[in-house]
Amino acid sequence: MNLKRVSINTATPQPPKGRVLIVYTGGTFGMAYNSEGVLIPFDFGLILEHLPTLRNLALELTVISFEQPIDSSNIDPEHWQVLSRIIYDNYHAQDGFVVLHGTDTMAFTASALSFMLDGLGKPVIFTGAQLPIAEPRSDARENLITALEVASARKDGKPLVPEVCIYFDYELLRGNRSKKVESMQFDAFDSGNYPPLAKAGVKIDYNFSAIRHHQQSSLMLRSKIDPNISILKLFPGISSSTVDAILQTKGLQAVILETYGSGNAPTSDGLIKALKAAIDRGVIVLNISQCPGGMVTQGRYETSRELQKIGVIGGADMTTEAAVTKLMLLLGEYGRDRTREMISVSLAGELS
Repeated sequence: MNLKRVSINTATPQPPKGRVLIVYTGGTFGMAYNSEGVLIPFDFGLILEHLPTLRNLALELTVISFEQPIDSSNIDPEHWQVLSRIIYDNYHAQDGFVVLHGTDTMAFTASALSFMLDGLGKPVIFTGAQLPIAEPRSDARENLITALEVASARKDGKPLVPEVCIYFDYELLRGNRSKKVESMQFDAFDSGNYPPLAKAGVKIDYNFSAIRHHQQSSLMLRSKIDPNISILKLFPGISSSTVDAILQTKGLQAVILETYGSGNAPTSDGLIKALKAAIDRGVIVLNISQCPGGMVTQGRYETSRELQKIGVIGGADMTTEAAVTKLMLLLGEYGRDRTREMISVSLAGELS
């Protein structure tokens, strides 16, 4: 994958207040009009022409761009590996990182990096835009400027937010708690089961009690991925053939069972038998609620007690995005037996 690197010193002639690496993957954010009035990706080496107010931040910026910008619908685990490697390789030279990413799969990528960058002690802030930076009403400018402020913010020589986050529409959210909830409004993301880490107004108001504390461990890159998982979303009238087609997929290691409410599912023999047969073959079945808020509590109702009996694992309040990426990473790094033990343990603040 070809990458382009540009250095931009917005601090001239003063010494920089911090060093931040911007990684541009693609997405709506970086589109500008060419001479024919067509939106095309702009050259990030010219970012100061689009955002002259960046000079007021007095930061030393480095930009690494994917030479061929990627629509986030085309993001896959290989791109997560590239991104995590970029951050790992530049970790000691930078105070923080900003990743510009399309919104459609941003929550997946942010979740993945929260697990891949084990021992992270610096900010990795994902942001993007609902309107291109060239549009008069674009949200791109504020999103980037505040993301850079957060990425470079320090107190007593230490980063204020040493974790992977999403900053969008005046809110800073934990990456692996986030979900895209809106395609037409600027408040595109929410974290229904966890409070914002900060809110931006006249000043940035940090919620320090919600921010993870760095444990002083060294950064380790965990980039082995096993993508052999699937999602089985329940709906009234789901057929046995649909269930069987998913659960009998060749090479399947784990399945996320998206259930109703607090982890409930139909008690029909067909579904329970199919799930039990998969579990008996060694497939991990993880129960995640379809609701954007609340948590799975298996055994609370009769309609989840059977799942508990046959060995379905309750996913608590994890998002589907966190569950997908966590399973892929654990399976790739440790295999199925360790994954079964570790999936219910909070690794990066993804569950309560």
